Amino acid sequence: MSQRKRVFFVSDRTGITVEALGSSLLTQFADVDFDRLTLPFIDSVDKAREVVAQVNAALRESGQRPLVFSSIVDDAVRTEINKADGLVLDVFERFIVPLENELGTKSTHAVGKSHSVSDVKDYNHRIEAINYTLSHDDGVTHRGLAEADIVLVGVSRSGKTPTCLYLAMQFGIKAANYPLIPEDLEANRLPPSLLPLKEKVWGLSISPERLHHIRTERRPDSTYAALDNCRYEVAAAEKLMRQAGIPFMDSTTKSIEEIATHMLHEAHLVRRVY
Repeated sequence: MSQRKRVFFVSDRTGITVEALGSSLLTQFADVDFDRLTLPFIDSVDKAREVVAQVNAALRESGQRPLVFSSIVDDAVRTEINKADGLVLDVFERFIVPLENELGTKSTHAVGKSHSVSDVKDYNHRIEAINYTLSHDDGVTHRGLAEADIVLVGVSRSGKTPTCLYLAMQFGIKAANYPLIPEDLEANRLPPSLLPLKEKVWGLSISPERLHHIRTERRPDSTYAALDNCRYEVAAAEKLMRQAGIPFMDSTTKSIEEIATHMLHEAHLVRRVY
């Protein structure tokens, strides 16, 4: 039976790390319906007391102890959060303290060591990758394609753009994407501009039914979205990629994270984690 459980992700910075870790753990409890709230920049005792008040109010409203995932560095703020009437899972205590014991040294206890602009070179590299990816979306230009770390091809709406943006934002990968248009499919060959970059080219495919659903939301009752046309385009694109020796994967049931990780691994791209 499904039950609703309130979950708080509390951080003294953006909350990205604790939210990712907590959410990953919660996926193991498929029968529980979680109501999630992220509270970033909790960097003072006063703010921590406000969080505790929210947690305690959630307990009174639902009658169930909320879950609190916390990644607070400051000792005084952490102590205050730990007073909440919920199950407080303190990421700092569970990981940093054992690491201090193992390494025989104290951590800096400094706020903002991740997801910050502390390393200007890395930050600039990521911004450059994002700008590159945005300017090389959907085949808008051939200029600078040689600078790409990876080039994604596939039929329109197969997932190229979100995958490229994820690669750029998360890993600093310069990712270009190029749609395979009807002319390419009829000629059964890669666009000429991509031939010199063949070793960097990867493909995405998708089930015709899923493609039909996505395109119908965009352009209902159009030839572009028609199921027969989707079947033709997907089959022709896969034939083209096989003939050209382009590795490709089916995006139908895979998340952007799965697609990107697979490509990073198979293409031997350098992962930069920000």
